Amino acid sequence: MPTPPDLSYPELRLFIGGEWRGGAETLPVVNPSTEAEIGRLPVATPADLDDALAAAETGFAIWRHTPPRDRSDLIRRAAALMRDRHNEIAHSITLEHGKPFQQARLEVIRGAEFFEWDAGEATRTYGRVIPSAPGVKYIVHHQPIGPVAAFAPWNFPMSQPARKVAGALASGCSIILKASEETPAGAIHIAKAFEDAGLPAGVLNLVFGVPADISSHLIPDERIRLVAFTGSTGVGRHLTGLASQHMTPVLMELGGHAPVIVCEDTDVDAAAVSSAIRAMRNAGQVCTSPTRFFVHEQIYDQFLTGITTRSAATVVGDGLTDGVEMGPLANGRRLLAMQELVEDAAAAGATVTTGGSRIGVVGYFFEPTVLADVPDHARIMQEEPFGPVAIVNPVSGLDEAIARANSVPYGLAAYGFTNRADFVDEMVERVEAGNVSINTLEASLPETPFGGMKSSGYGREGGIEGLHHYTVVKNLSHSIEIV
Repeated sequence: MPTPPDLSYPELRLFIGGEWRGGAETLPVVNPSTEAEIGRLPVATPADLDDALAAAETGFAIWRHTPPRDRSDLIRRAAALMRDRHNEIAHSITLEHGKPFQQARLEVIRGAEFFEWDAGEATRTYGRVIPSAPGVKYIVHHQPIGPVAAFAPWNFPMSQPARKVAGALASGCSIILKASEETPAGAIHIAKAFEDAGLPAGVLNLVFGVPADISSHLIPDERIRLVAFTGSTGVGRHLTGLASQHMTPVLMELGGHAPVIVCEDTDVDAAAVSSAIRAMRNAGQVCTSPTRFFVHEQIYDQFLTGITTRSAATVVGDGLTDGVEMGPLANGRRLLAMQELVEDAAAAGATVTTGGSRIGVVGYFFEPTVLADVPDHARIMQEEPFGPVAIVNPVSGLDEAIARANSVPYGLAAYGFTNRADFVDEMVERVEAGNVSINTLEASLPETPFGGMKSSGYGREGGIEGLHHYTVVKNLSHSIEIV
């Protein structure tokens, strides 16, 4: 019989040079549904970080010369272990993050898919031969860039670290991953899977601690050849500036405030239900979450009623309870931020059609919220809310909708509901976002490139483009005779 999954919260450790280690200083990890402490996380010291840098340098020397087929096979073995352990990993994620268990399971499977896709790409990082004169060859090579310093956020404890680790390892790079102190279990499970799959020591290193201390220690080090970050635009700009002082390239996946253009020809009720479900997924703590809805005035009232009704019906509770659709916000900071943004919008003249308040006094629960007729000067129209809220405004037509969609500095994801080909063409050509989806609210898959424009970042993860930033291009000019 198969071994039953271990549903206890894992022991929290650093993983450096192939070994697990603790630390004298620790940080609490809290269950956001109960506000109870569930673990203590060791903080990496400067000595730990120095050890991680040395290990990454040693690991890179081994891994870069490992044949791509062997790298691919090992990554696939680790991904298979994650699939086998998906219930155990998902349970840990729900405990530390709060998201419903079924959503956590899907996240684990999605993380495994990132590894599986990039494992395939490890064998397809092709160069090319450029036509030239007789006796001369020009050959383009793609080689691993070197040790990577990667920083992953708290909103997807498994899949966000997976993207960074998958891209680095598939390309032949070593990596030092700084995962979230608030949701560390997903990254720990990833490291454990690679340890069990036989990854050479030093190729993957995992550290935790005060983010500013770790970034200021790792990024200036000459052994770090790439900085990969997912998080807020403000922190991304800071890290980009720090990296630029050392001419270190960056891969930045930053914030969003995704517009949704709802055209007059669409199935209004279906669009409203789909929008409500996706806006409340992960308690709205998704960089691609649909947030700003621009709805044609002819169907505005019908859409507003539909999204309000479905949002209000969202089942909120502890993520380990059957039937729950939305868990708590991940931390107290988000709870306070949501309260402030909703209060500011109401003071500016917006109508709260449902929600808008904290639920209870224990846990970071917030009501699924819909705001209508929100003026542009309200903070929530300009700032990424990162919470369970849909902002619904009427527009006179597609031109106004696109202009308002482009009016913020973010450009990560955008959505549209329409059955007209000309409307689709207009949105694809004119909406400023790295990911545009029509009649679906899915913005990212392992096989498609994902990233933003404007203040939403630089570079792409996923798809055939996903490994580009983890490699350097080397051109070989070879003449048969000395010329």
